[in-house]
Amino acid sequence: MPRSYPSEFRRKVLDLVASGRKVAEVAQLLGISDQTIYVWRRQHLIDTGQLPGSNSTGQCEPAAARKRIAELEAGLAVQRRAAELLGEVMSPKGGSKPSA
Repeated sequence: MPRSYPSEFRRKVLDLVASGRKVAEVAQLLGISDQTIYVWRRQHLIDTGQLPGSNSTGQCEPAAARKRIAELEAGLAVQRRAAELLGEVMSPKGGSKPSA
C-alpha cells in the first residue's frame, strides 16, 4: 500500500520545486521518489485548473464514503451476531414479574 503524506508536507515539497530546485534533488533530500513528486505536481495543476482531470476533493469524498460504509457494515455484522447469540438464550418461564 502506498505511503500517505500529510497535505502540508506535499505543499512544502511542491514549493521547493517551484522555487527552482530540481525534482531529483528534493526527492533525494526528503527520501521520497521522483515519481511521487511528479504525481503531486500533476495533481496540483489539476486542482488549480491548469490541467483537465479530477480534482483532489472529488477523490476524497468517495474514499471517505467507502470507509464509512465499511464501518457501518462491520457494526451491522456485530449487531446481527449479537441478535443470534441472544436469540439462543431462553427466557425464563412466565416472563418477568413485577416486584412487590
